[in-house]
Amino acid sequence: MAIARSDLAELRALLGESGVLATEAALFTYEADALTLERRPPDAVVLPRSTDEVCALVRWARAKGVPVTPRGAGTGLAGGATTEQGGLSLSLNRMDQVLRVDEQRMLAWAQPGLVNLWLSQQLAAKKLYYAPDPASQQVSTIGGNVATNAGGPHCLKYGVTFNHLLGAAVVLADGSAVTLGGEAPDAQGLDLLSLVCGSEGTCAIITEICVRLLPTPEGVKTLLFDFDTVEDACKTVSRVIAGGIVPAAMEIMDRHTTTLVEDWLHIGLPTDAAALLLIEVDGPAVTLAPQAERIAAIAREQHARSERVAKDADERALLWKGRKSAFGAYGRAASGFTIMDGVVPRTRLAEALANIYKFAAEKGLDAGNVFHAGDGNLHPHVLFDANNPQQQADALEVSHRILRMCIEYGGTISGEHGVGIEKRPMMSELFTEDDLAVMERVRAAFDPDRRLNPGKILPGGTGCGEGAEAFKKRGSFEAMRGFAANANAEGPWI
Repeated sequence: MAIARSDLAELRALLGESGVLATEAALFTYEADALTLERRPPDAVVLPRSTDEVCALVRWARAKGVPVTPRGAGTGLAGGATTEQGGLSLSLNRMDQVLRVDEQRMLAWAQPGLVNLWLSQQLAAKKLYYAPDPASQQVSTIGGNVATNAGGPHCLKYGVTFNHLLGAAVVLADGSAVTLGGEAPDAQGLDLLSLVCGSEGTCAIITEICVRLLPTPEGVKTLLFDFDTVEDACKTVSRVIAGGIVPAAMEIMDRHTTTLVEDWLHIGLPTDAAALLLIEVDGPAVTLAPQAERIAAIAREQHARSERVAKDADERALLWKGRKSAFGAYGRAASGFTIMDGVVPRTRLAEALANIYKFAAEKGLDAGNVFHAGDGNLHPHVLFDANNPQQQADALEVSHRILRMCIEYGGTISGEHGVGIEKRPMMSELFTEDDLAVMERVRAAFDPDRRLNPGKILPGGTGCGEGAEAFKKRGSFEAMRGFAANANAEGPWI
């Protein structure tokens, strides 16, 4: 439903004049996330500053029958924050404070709009840090990371967001606020926190987050190897882990990506190499040199052409800047590109990459790869001309073909970006109908009317209003099939 002028007045009464945006320019800004090709402006943008204000907004939206789509920094890559059915875009960016730090128990409470990197920067003097570090950590928020269960380069050793999440205050679909989990290492009762983490705002809106902190490692050693073949780089990854070494991070960039990054940053990366392998080890200082030498020996056996060891913190930061600037480098090189985050077993990385290049070439498109090699989490970029509808369609076809390959190889369709709109059609290829029906029932228990981020994640998933009512009345997967057929008749889902 459209939001009337009187509705805007009511929202401003709740949040103040600056807490509601409804101009055409503002709505344009919030109509999509960082990359999704699906765009739909919200009817209004609301910017609460507290849990109480979020509660008030959700109660207002429920009374009006308006959908609510939570949003962090908008850096998502799967359309999870797109207001596909209109309604409110509920931005949590103004809730950006560290609420409390307990150094002795090594935990912190933060608001969801806090930028990921800011937390570790504020903790540096205490020799503590927050381990999850998505490539977008300079701009993405803690709340958005929890919503998608984001990973990052260092999740190989330290785990993804959920492994560092202790508790959260959340607002439910009826506007009530509850706390899930807590400060104890293992909170009692049903583990509802794990359901909300990664649910992309479809079960609850996260307003306060308790995270586990780690002591800053005594030492860090960062190594860069280059290879004549991607296969040798991938084999090095598998052999290092098979040898009992679990580095903090293992990242690969192919020639296409390296060239784009070097052309932009000029940091001395070898652009004639087929692949670069960035490996980082951390921990007690006495352990680093032996680990680095074992890794280097394996790399040399796999025909590494050269090795570069960061001599100090500045050079280490420079090497990581190269890796974490890959996304921006692609943005400079092409007017449009898609990026998937499918996962394959490490032993099939080289085969998967060869297929990615093949799939793109068959459509006359370029593809590049930069990815978390240690856990097989691919990030293929498929480039296209944004002004060419056929190329855009071809890029999407290639991207979904890549995800089907990941499923076929025994992997999955998302390592960290989430499902959102982008991968929604693939869910029925990854899960059985019974699996998906259980997920739908769980979601319905949190949000019976499907007004929180409606339609996301589940294929043929019902949104708010008539669709949700029909599903509840029919109560079976038959309803989901019916909605899927209607969606296909009306237009693409992605």
